[in-house]
Formats: sequence, structure tokens, C-alpha cells
Amino acid sequence: MSVSIRNADTADIPVIRVLAEDTWWPTYTPLLKDEQVRYMLDLIYSVEALTTVMTQGTQQFILLSDDQGPQGFAAYGARTDEPVYKLHKLYVRPGNQGKGYGRMLLHEVVQRVKDQGITTLDLNVNRYNPAKSFYEKAGFSILREEDIAIGPYWMNDYVMRRIVTP
Repeated sequence: MSVSIRNADTADIPVIRVLAEDTWWPTYTPLLKDEQVRYMLDLIYSVEALTTVMTQGTQQFILLSDDQGPQGFAAYGARTDEPVYKLHKLYVRPGNQGKGYGRMLLHEVVQRVKDQGITTLDLNVNRYNPAKSFYEKAGFSILREEDIAIGPYWMNDYVMRRIVTP
């Protein structure tokens, strides 16, 4: 099976939105109420929100595809308060989890961060999300807990950090 990763741009927003819908429901409905999942999808993955982060350059998106088409994506960007990059998003269609696609996306982000001369990569993960163990296996450790208000809802996250070696 052929797998490729490429930069994504505003022309890919419809694909990213479908991937978000396909991945968020099975990922977050065991953790959050349906109305919170819908609210966050509408907020974070609206055409307007994605266009803004892409055109302002605050998040760089990459898209992973195999012979069946797009299967996952990641988004990362520089933090403004310290020389650290943040992995904002990493999602793979549930039917393809366990195939190494998440590792491939993460490896690509880490390589791009290294290429920018940055040695630290942070991310947020819901404290109850099983993906926490995926990130721990990939070299991330818990830095702190963080509770973030998003509209009328709260995200109860761990902030995790990985030191990226040159």
C-alpha cells in the first residue's frame, strides 16, 4: 500500500472537515457529550476557522493519504510565547488506526520542527483520551494539567512535551 504525506492548504478544507467528522465522533463521544463534540467541530473545523489558521500561518496542515484516499491529518505551529512548536491536531480515520499512520504523521511533524531548529514540541490531549499512551510511547511526557474553557464547555487536558533531538 502506498502512503504519502503532503502539505495541505485551503483547497483541502473540505477533506479536512470530513476527516474531522469521521474521527471526532468515535474519539470523543466516550469522553464528552454529543452537544460538546458538535459545538467544538463547528467551532474549530468551520470553513472560516480553518481558512483563518491556514492563511494567517498559525497552523501548518499536512494530509496523509493511502491508495484509498485521505486517511488522516495533522496541524502544527509555532507558539508565540516561547521557542516551542505545538502539535494542534493529529487524527487518523478509526478504521486505519493501528497501521502506523499516526506515527507517520507525528514523525513528519517532528522532522519539520527539527528543520526549523526548534527542540521542543508540545501538545494537548484530553486526560481521558486513550491517545495519551500513543504520545507517551512517542516520547512525550506530561508537563501539566490544563482546563480550557471553550464556549460553555471545558476541555480537561494534559499538556505533554517532547524534546526533539537534532
